[in-house]
Amino acid sequence: MISLIVASGAVWAEAPASPPLPQTLEEAAAQKERAAEMRSEADRRLRADEDICQRKLLVADCLIAARKRHTTLVVEARKLEQPARDFEREARRQDLAAKEAQRAADQSARAVEDRQRAERYRAEEAAKASEREQKIAEKARKAEQGRRKLAEEQARRQAKQERRARQDAERQAKQAARAANKPEAGTPPR
Repeated sequence: MISLIVASGAVWAEAPASPPLPQTLEEAAAQKERAAEMRSEADRRLRADEDICQRKLLVADCLIAARKRHTTLVVEARKLEQPARDFEREARRQDLAAKEAQRAADQSARAVEDRQRAERYRAEEAAKASEREQKIAEKARKAEQGRRKLAEEQARRQAKQERRARQDAERQAKQAARAANKPEAGTPPR
């Protein structure tokens, strides 16, 4: 029984009075692992102590002492593990807060980008509409030019036809005047 008390005292001496506060997630994980090892060792020692106690005369007293040692070691393991859990929890909170802040920043950046994209789209559409209007105006101008050219061509043709008609009328009048001045075939000239 003395060897068990000395052994459990050695474990007690190993456990720090106040557990260290981890500074990184790796330290927290290592601290939790040490606490799990302490619990595992406490359980192993409890089973060994119970086996030894069964061989003793005062079994109940021995079992009570073994369980007290086990409880003490488990409490020390919890004390070691708790700061690590708190550190991990706080690290997760900070990580989540950072992600939320990044998401908010991304969302505002996306909103600015969306507004810029909308403004570019409106500007492009206005430019396209202006270009379409210019093309329509150009087509209308060309159509008007075509109508003027056609009207001028028709006026020239009409003038040409009228000139020909006058020339034809003059020619016919001259021919008629010559025919009237010419003696008829059978009548003597005068």
